[in-house]
Amino acid sequence: MAPARDTTPSDGLGRRRFLILSAGLGLGTAAACTAAPPHPHSTTAPGRLRPEAEQDAPGTADWRLASPGPPDAVAGYTDRVSVTPGEAFGLHVSTTAAAFRVSAFRVGWYGGKQARRIWASGRIPGRAQPAPRLLGATRTVRADWPVTLPVDTSGWPEGAYLLRLEADTGHQRYVPLIVRSTDGTGRTVLLHAPATWQAYNRWGGSSLYNGASGAYATRSLAVSFDRPYDGEGAEKFQVYEWALVVLAERLGIPLAYTTGVDVHRDPAVLRGAHAVVCLGHDEYWTPEQRAHVTAARDAGTNFAFLGANTCFRRVRLEAGEGADDRTVVCYKTAYRADPCYGSRPALVTTDYRLPPAADPESSLTGVLYEGYPVDAPYVVRAADHWLYEGTGARSGDAFAHLVGVEYDRITPGAPTPGPLEITAHSPLVCNARPSHSDSAYYSASSGAGVFATGTMRWVEGLLAGTGMYGRDHGMDARTRAFVTRTTENLLRTFAKGPAARHAPPPRANVRTVYET
Repeated sequence: MAPARDTTPSDGLGRRRFLILSAGLGLGTAAACTAAPPHPHSTTAPGRLRPEAEQDAPGTADWRLASPGPPDAVAGYTDRVSVTPGEAFGLHVSTTAAAFRVSAFRVGWYGGKQARRIWASGRIPGRAQPAPRLLGATRTVRADWPVTLPVDTSGWPEGAYLLRLEADTGHQRYVPLIVRSTDGTGRTVLLHAPATWQAYNRWGGSSLYNGASGAYATRSLAVSFDRPYDGEGAEKFQVYEWALVVLAERLGIPLAYTTGVDVHRDPAVLRGAHAVVCLGHDEYWTPEQRAHVTAARDAGTNFAFLGANTCFRRVRLEAGEGADDRTVVCYKTAYRADPCYGSRPALVTTDYRLPPAADPESSLTGVLYEGYPVDAPYVVRAADHWLYEGTGARSGDAFAHLVGVEYDRITPGAPTPGPLEITAHSPLVCNARPSHSDSAYYSASSGAGVFATGTMRWVEGLLAGTGMYGRDHGMDARTRAFVTRTTENLLRTFAKGPAARHAPPPRANVRTVYET
């Protein structure tokens, strides 16, 4: 079981710039280019711009932040976590500068430039907005600023976007946005995790982990999307999701984009999808999202869980100031104070493994979250598994620091979906207790393949040894090459459809591993 301690570290984003090439992703630098018009072949239907055609479009080198400046220099948020192509959204901005501009960058491969400027605003008068509101009962921080700029996304391809706010003072900050797909048929769906981004967001002083005093006891019980993200504005996306988006687009497999909030509301994008990829930190799920994901697996859609601590917290989505699903509710250890306690136990917001309505995440992912903090080597057990083809890894090979900062493992007695193969079995010590992190693979009765890495650093490993984000936990280029090739094998195999039709079945070995 997970340790009693409730908080987890933000493992925050450093401010160093991109300095070194990433051989694994082929990342590089190039001269800045001006914004390009929409790619002439990108339209597949009116208002639907699929990402495949973006592979040949020119990139934009100048998409990174130059100087975030103080917190009040410029900040903003959107009134929707996602939109479909052609749908408008409202951008809410506060700045101490006289004016600002906005650039919309779509993240992708783009010949190594990693982003393309899709749209840029004109110069917009700036205004410092009022201080945020604090809602007493749940200690929810809300900015509730008026709309500064309505934005029309006509011509924007589906994908993951960073909106860069650019104040006249030179200070900049990001606002993340997903331009989501409505049809995932035959595609690999990248499932972004804004509920988890928001859970850790301390803008205005409070998150689901700490209150304004820094104490867990004064934390928010519900957090709102109606406020900016703290720091540079998109930390969780950059650390745990960005590198996988770039890699997936470089591979050229058909992709679709959505968020957990959208799958909660409507699972249509999962129907007929060949695969779904849950990214590096996707902790907070509603019961509706989990049910829709499980149904997709049972219909033959492959799933990759490229992190740890996935689907650990049960949450509710409630309305915000002007729209539904703008508030993430999670009472956690105070679950008896949840208004649903006693009347609707399946909606009580706490850990999935805890009562009422206990349903451990291992029944979906195959692995169970155990703890943090940890820093340990990733140790390959089944080097002949198709996942590791071409990596050069041998059984017993270790990749330093790849297991961290949180980890999952196979836990005897926890519910599992069927026979599992442990592909990596990594000894570690967490809070003075010896244990293991496990990577595991299983096949569902539908033929769907499901793989879980068992470590939160997997996506970060795609940038190991490059110096990007100013930290890589000591991981090196050898680890980057291993993680990159393994991820390529996984994505290419899963992109073909139910993995049981294209890859060898799992070799059940849990008893062997844990009884020897």
